[in-house]
Amino acid sequence: MSPTRMNKLGPYVKALRTLKDDNRLRGLNSRAGIDFSSNDYLALANAPRMKNAVSAAIERGTPLGSGGSRLLRGNCEEHECLEAEAARFFGTETALFFASGYGANFAVLTTLPQRGDLLVVDSLVHASIHEGARAGRAEFRIAGHNDPEAMESAIRDWRRHGGMGRIWVVAESLYSMDGDFAPLHELVVLADRYDAFLVVDEAHATGVYGAQGRGLTSPYDGRENLLVVHTCGKALGVAGALVTASGVLRDFMINHCRPFIFATAPSPLIAVAVREALFILQHEPEHQRRLASLVAFTHRQMEARGVRCHSTSQILPYIVGDNAPTMRLASAMQDRGFDIRGIRPPTVPEGTARLRISLTLNVDEDDVASMVDALAEETMERAR
Repeated sequence: MSPTRMNKLGPYVKALRTLKDDNRLRGLNSRAGIDFSSNDYLALANAPRMKNAVSAAIERGTPLGSGGSRLLRGNCEEHECLEAEAARFFGTETALFFASGYGANFAVLTTLPQRGDLLVVDSLVHASIHEGARAGRAEFRIAGHNDPEAMESAIRDWRRHGGMGRIWVVAESLYSMDGDFAPLHELVVLADRYDAFLVVDEAHATGVYGAQGRGLTSPYDGRENLLVVHTCGKALGVAGALVTASGVLRDFMINHCRPFIFATAPSPLIAVAVREALFILQHEPEHQRRLASLVAFTHRQMEARGVRCHSTSQILPYIVGDNAPTMRLASAMQDRGFDIRGIRPPTVPEGTARLRISLTLNVDEDDVASMVDALAEETMERAR
């Protein structure tokens, strides 16, 4: 590398070298092996019914791209049909479709909370929520994970120091790296007590939990102070996100949300596929039942083999601790034919590097039993 180029790129080279020395350098690897790493929980990403819906849309002339912002010519019938169906399905007044879950979280938190408001955010929410909180107008506080009392303490402290605006409580319903559930009832009570809005990211629960896969917030459908982000790139098998909220909040976002106003609208074919996924949830409940059965089977297998996992969901964190042994174990599992990835800081806290094992309908009980056996054997081998 020439001296001039080294001067320009030196800081980036140094940063990458630091990551490599700490076993945190990431790269892009092709998918290979049995799927224990995707979020395609219901195996809809490759489902024939989904493909047929998109093929039929192409046949009737639906374009690949929207051609512009939703406020210009990019607003397609397919977007509006999806949003109407989503509002009906999720039992809410309206829905608004975004191109990604990351974009939806960022858009909501940089648009709706205003200057003088307070965001109280669970410490383990997705990076998109943390980024949205930092980039938004409102003050924000980080509360301990799954600790409504810590959230309430932050609210009281803010009020004591003169805070007068609206309060926004933000959580995920199912956390993507620990596989644990939010205390939603307590958060609803907290939001009501302080006349606050509750924002819930249902990314890993939509399609998997709740009546017909409507998510863990489904018992609270229709509440005016509840805003929910339903990601479409996980159990729904496609991409994008649906923000369900009151009509007033939807109209406000359409008029003030810069990530919505100034972005090309999602492909109408994606909207078609997501709508088909919602129909599948309603008419083929066996997918949800089969996954629940597979999750229960896996936890029994892990317990029988002494494999440590404190989750009860389809997300199984196998915590190793340090980065290097975590990546060696992940590599060993991949060599045995199982697509399991290592997760390191900053995605998870220091000292909690782990294998994130994900259960989907892309595998069956035989695959699970083989994977648990291999994990137990590899763990025992490394303990010698």
